[in-house]
Amino acid sequence: MQMSLPPKVTDRAFARLAEINADAETPQALRVAVEGGGCSGFQYAIELDSPADEDLVLEKDGQKVVVDSVSLPFLADAVIDFTEELIGARFTIENPNASSSCGCGTSFSI
Repeated sequence: MQMSLPPKVTDRAFARLAEINADAETPQALRVAVEGGGCSGFQYAIELDSPADEDLVLEKDGQKVVVDSVSLPFLADAVIDFTEELIGARFTIENPNASSSCGCGTSFSI
């Protein structure tokens, strides 16, 4: 069985997290989770949070992105990025495990 790799976080995503945390008294980690629901069966939850003991912590320049152990298999080899488009700026997830996704970009199926 091939070992799956943890998700990657782009420099752009870390840079945006650093901007968010610049004015914060206590810097927060960016939590990326997968939950049941959404229009395609699963959906991403992206929020600021504190790391928990069982989290995978991806860190660069003092900024942390955390993924819980339940969500981790769904995010193997995924790329967490930050994009700025006409519809707004947001963190995005490019997930090779998703067989289909919906137009909103936050829901997918496997």
